[in-house]
Amino acid sequence: MADRLATGIDVLDRRLGGGIPAGSVVLFSADPASQAELLLYELTAARPTLYLTTLRSEGSVTDALAATNARVGDPTVRDVSGDAPLDRANKLVGTLPEGANLVVDVLDPLEHAERGRYRRFLAELGTAMVNTGSVAFLHAMKGDHEPACRAMSEHVADVVWDLETRVSGTDVENHLAVPKFRGGRALDETVKLRLEESVTIDTSRDIA
Repeated sequence: MADRLATGIDVLDRRLGGGIPAGSVVLFSADPASQAELLLYELTAARPTLYLTTLRSEGSVTDALAATNARVGDPTVRDVSGDAPLDRANKLVGTLPEGANLVVDVLDPLEHAERGRYRRFLAELGTAMVNTGSVAFLHAMKGDHEPACRAMSEHVADVVWDLETRVSGTDVENHLAVPKFRGGRALDETVKLRLEESVTIDTSRDIA
């Protein structure tokens, strides 16, 4: 079995057989209105993390990390927005140390690149993860107008996390599905998460 890198969320790691295989690319899809970034923040506590932001500034991400009650580490935050986000991201990925996390938040602007260039980016990203024994978490926003390269991201990803947020009256429920897991076992049921001030597993039972 490939070495596993823990996510730092204990119950989730147990469900995943110890974590994510080193060298993997994880596509994390979530609704824009969810608090999915809390999960990304907690990933930074597990190991050194390079956090690439495409929509928010470095300062806003750093401030959010400092303000959250979630367990966080001390990630290196870099803004890769601008005219050539793929080039900026690719250059920074080359600086990733051994056994680290890479977070791209969010992936969508990169997926708007020309298909050939984006395909090369994914190939080079995958090689970098394998060579460093690291894990990449690519945060993708769900919506009616997904980028043209989203299907390519889903196909190339070794692991897919799909967060579904349901709002019913005053209740908000978040269910994490893992339908794809190369090097492991896809989960046959969702994990119910509480995304409030931090990430916890919701052990309450659903009532039909």
